Amino acid sequence: MSLPDDFYTLFSNLLQQTAQNPDAPPAIPLKRWPAESKERRLLEDLQAVLTAVQSGGRNRLTGTEEWESRYRNIFENANDGLILHDIETGQVVDANSAACTMYGYARHEFIGQLPATFIHPDSSQQFTKYVQAVQSQGASVALQNHLRRDGSPFYVELSGRIYTDQGRTVLLGVVRNVSQRVHAERLLQQRVEARNREQSTLLEISQTLASALKLQPGMVLDQLRVIVDYTHAGLFKLEGSTLAALAVRGPEGLERAMPFQIRLKSPEALTGLINERRSTRIADVQSADPPARFLRSLLDDQASILLEGMQSWMWVPLAIKSRMIGAIGVAHAERNYFTAHDADLALTVANQAAITMVNAELYEHAHTLAALQERQRLARNLHDAVNQSLFSAGLIAEVLPRLWERDPDEGRRSLEDLRRLTRGAQADLRLLLAELRPSTLTDAELGDLLRLLGNALAGRTNIPIDVTVTGEGRLPAEVQVALYRLCQEGLNNIGKHARASRVDIQLHYAAGAVELRIRDDGRGFDPEQTPPGHYGLSMMRERATAMGATLSITSQPGHGTEIVICWVETQEQKDG
Repeated sequence: MSLPDDFYTLFSNLLQQTAQNPDAPPAIPLKRWPAESKERRLLEDLQAVLTAVQSGGRNRLTGTEEWESRYRNIFENANDGLILHDIETGQVVDANSAACTMYGYARHEFIGQLPATFIHPDSSQQFTKYVQAVQSQGASVALQNHLRRDGSPFYVELSGRIYTDQGRTVLLGVVRNVSQRVHAERLLQQRVEARNREQSTLLEISQTLASALKLQPGMVLDQLRVIVDYTHAGLFKLEGSTLAALAVRGPEGLERAMPFQIRLKSPEALTGLINERRSTRIADVQSADPPARFLRSLLDDQASILLEGMQSWMWVPLAIKSRMIGAIGVAHAERNYFTAHDADLALTVANQAAITMVNAELYEHAHTLAALQERQRLARNLHDAVNQSLFSAGLIAEVLPRLWERDPDEGRRSLEDLRRLTRGAQADLRLLLAELRPSTLTDAELGDLLRLLGNALAGRTNIPIDVTVTGEGRLPAEVQVALYRLCQEGLNNIGKHARASRVDIQLHYAAGAVELRIRDDGRGFDPEQTPPGHYGLSMMRERATAMGATLSITSQPGHGTEIVICWVETQEQKDG
């Protein structure tokens, strides 16, 4: 066990004080160390030497020799390296056995060496600063890189003191080999950095997969490869009693073999594959171990290509709670390649991939349901608007000849009604066609779409509707569709509740902004007391908020209603 640094500091101070005043040796604090300790014994020897030196007379020379002997004993018995440098030349003037062994020199070879011989170039400037610090502060500690005689580097912790020996200023350096500690600290730091990189990568993978509304199995395998290297891999989805390959990554021959399936021949095969939702590592796929035999029995027929040239394998289940969704198979050409840590990382990615697969299923179901609901809505509109308009037009056309013969003026009015109904039905059909082709709602001019809405309502209700457009501009697609829907909902409310005799629609474009006004002269209402069951206005407010617009409603009973929607382009939208 090494003697502590404070012992050497004390010892250096005692030597310096004795050299400055030999006739008055300093007091030695023996009680600072236990009675049987190595430090206590060495200080007792020093005290005895100092006492002998003080006795003087004919015994003075003998006392000095004894003092030097005991000093040498302390110097040589230190487990840490002790090196004395001449502060002027920097040369080594003495070194103990521990220092000589540490640097690989015999003592006579080490004495006279300059620091540049055994200090690594990377630490040469640091050593100079260390010496300067010792000279200015009296003591210093530094971590440096030194060299052995054979050129091999090692790390040392260097602490030093200055004292005067026979009129010469000497630097006493205590050298401790700390290579193992430094390497351990660096290894720990590397592991911490590696774990931080893994956590950061896992977070990125999680965000990437979570943001994917549609399943991209190839992307899952690509993301997995970022943190777990493999020769080839496949992602499989459980379909009944088979695992269908959705994507593979690896040699070109494997990708050409797509698509293929893995047949699960028994319920036990599925149980073994799930493995209680833990990854299964197989060090040697050709071994006689039960997992290896299970793998070979599973990957037969067309799926046997997955084992060609491979030695290591890892199954990673894709499961959520008790539901088995599929599995990821990962292979490597090296034997016993995958570690337990690789298995944990792969399982983390697989769990996120399983959530993505379920989300993709839910999104697909929601998309299908939305398409069905949209078809049902269009069918209702077709029935409520076009069918009723055409039915009314048919009745008028049927009685019009007889009515014309009896009363030409009434016939002309009915003919005007017939024209209005057919124009309204035509407008409704054009709107329905636009609904079936969503691009029409974004490609057409918003003013033209609003005229279609007005013509359709006028045809159904015989309410005159005037559409005015001032200025011009191009709106983001989502903004144009939202304004179209808001106008559509507003006109529907007018047709159902307003009992209006006239409607005005004004669309005004300005730089980076647009304003839509819908005004009617109907019976009006109190905006603070919306009748129950009337959700149109609240839906309009929600839609306006979603598009980043403001919506205001002005109305009072008997004085009609005005709805104003204002949208202003944001800086982010301008930059985009």
